[in-house]
Amino acid sequence: MAGNHPQNTHMQGGAPGQGGPNQNFTVPLTGRGGRGGRFGPGARHSVEKPKDQKKALLRLIHYFKWEKKRILILMVCVVATSLATILAPRFQSEAIDCITIGDYSHLGRFLLIMLGIYGIQSLFTLFQGRFSALLSQSIVKRMRNDLFDRIVNLPIKYLDSHPHGDIMSRMTNDIENVSHTISMSLSSLVSGSLTLLGTAFMMFYLCTPLAFLACTTAILTVVATKFLSGAMRKFYRKRQVLLGQLNSTVEEMVTGYKTVVAYNQEDAVIEEFNDTSNELTKVGIIAEILGGSMGPVMNAINNVSFVIIAAFGGYFALKGMITVGVISAFIIYAKQFGRPIDELAMIYGQIQTALAGAERVFAIMDETSEDKSGEQSMDDSKGIITFENVNFSYVEGIPVLKDFNLEVKAGQKVALVGATGSGKTTVVNLLMRFYDIDSGEIKIDGVNIMDISCDNLRNNTAIVLQDTILFADTIRNNLKYAREDITDAEMEEAAKMCHCHNMILRMESGYDTPLAHAGFNLSQGQRQLLSIARAFLAKPKILILDEATSSVDTRTEKHIQDAMVKLMENRTSLIIAHRLSTIQDADTIVVMDQGRIVEMGNHEELLNAKGKYYDLYMTQFAGEAT
Repeated sequence: MAGNHPQNTHMQGGAPGQGGPNQNFTVPLTGRGGRGGRFGPGARHSVEKPKDQKKALLRLIHYFKWEKKRILILMVCVVATSLATILAPRFQSEAIDCITIGDYSHLGRFLLIMLGIYGIQSLFTLFQGRFSALLSQSIVKRMRNDLFDRIVNLPIKYLDSHPHGDIMSRMTNDIENVSHTISMSLSSLVSGSLTLLGTAFMMFYLCTPLAFLACTTAILTVVATKFLSGAMRKFYRKRQVLLGQLNSTVEEMVTGYKTVVAYNQEDAVIEEFNDTSNELTKVGIIAEILGGSMGPVMNAINNVSFVIIAAFGGYFALKGMITVGVISAFIIYAKQFGRPIDELAMIYGQIQTALAGAERVFAIMDETSEDKSGEQSMDDSKGIITFENVNFSYVEGIPVLKDFNLEVKAGQKVALVGATGSGKTTVVNLLMRFYDIDSGEIKIDGVNIMDISCDNLRNNTAIVLQDTILFADTIRNNLKYAREDITDAEMEEAAKMCHCHNMILRMESGYDTPLAHAGFNLSQGQRQLLSIARAFLAKPKILILDEATSSVDTRTEKHIQDAMVKLMENRTSLIIAHRLSTIQDADTIVVMDQGRIVEMGNHEELLNAKGKYYDLYMTQFAGEAT
């Protein structure tokens, strides 16, 4: 079980410049990948366009096929609401004409009809909101589940070579954009189109000349919307970039606060923050002014439309071409006619952004899942590991391992040492099938690991890393992550063997003590001891220790080493270490350099040979960096 831990994804191999994973990637702090995304009301104007709009739309529509019933009900609600919106002014016109000519016998009937129409409109608007929310959340839930399922089954290579912040952004920001568009824009798109067409029909039905005059303002609405949207988009995008820079400055200052204080850089940090903040303020003011101007401009254009209707409508009424009630209806229709134009322009941008987000989500879904195939099992394995003529490179043409040959006997403790980038962790990555080799073979008990299923291989392998990952759960459940069926007695026995039982009992709730995210409420040494106990409970055939003591003090290191001795008993163990004092009792020490084995032997033999290992050992004890 331990081999399946999420911490495995952080393993790195290869030196800088050799094409190792997680190399030259930065989590973006602006736009989608970081905190600069979707701030403020103007964020909706920052339109991102998909590369292939048609393909993204068809993929997204595919998710609607399970929601036919809800879509049908939603469309009924939209049509009913739109019809009520279109018909209400017409009956209001009739009611006003009844008052104008003094025919009160029909007035009550028209008022009751209007009351019924507005009641229906309110009721169906309520249902429309409800079914829009149900539809969007149901579709997004299915998309989110599909995406998470694919992420969990992606090869380690993909996660190592893509910014984690970008992947998380697709799960959050991009899917949220899709959800918002389905819940708000879908019904608005249909109702806006129906309202626009229905309103135009009613206006031309009532008075064609006045309808043409009223529609002239629609041209002004389109021009103004296009001009203001373009200007707003420019400044909102600039504000997004500056927000990202500001958040980046704050994040760096908070995470590196000790360094800032230690070097007396408080004034420099404040100056950098103020410069960005001042620029953000200027851009923000312009963006808000432009954003706030949309409403007044639209109102001004509508007012022009009202003036035209009032002037020409009055003239036509005097000529007997229309009634006063028709003028009243035209004023309402003119307002209804302008609003959908503005809404449809905004909805188009939202749909573009949602399709771009959906396209990014589908891009991950289209990635090939990790090949976990294999019919062989290693449940009865002795733990004999063989590397035969293995060649591997993270980036084509830049080899990390070159003709690598190594045999680890059952129950043997083998230490891998060498400078950073020599390929030590790469050996582990290949053994765990995190990456596939370019050529050669890796065998366990003579069986090629490609013939062993990944699940079985990792169930029989445990890893203890330098950067221990614990989950925001109780200590008990963190230990059970190794194996679900372990008993409390087994857990306590493992904790005692790994020197962490007393430590756990001293905590507030013992084994039921909740841990903070990543176990940050524990010291590094405490996290390591719990990680070793978890690996112990996995009962692995093969054990991998990757820099397990490099971040702890000497006293804690002694406890961890004692725990590791217990853990390594009767198990084949691979130990990666920079601190050579921790591996002196290894059965075999393998010295690596630039992807090759340059020396091999026990501690005394390698010191006497006075080769690469001797240089590394003497350098460490001379106090120099290796």
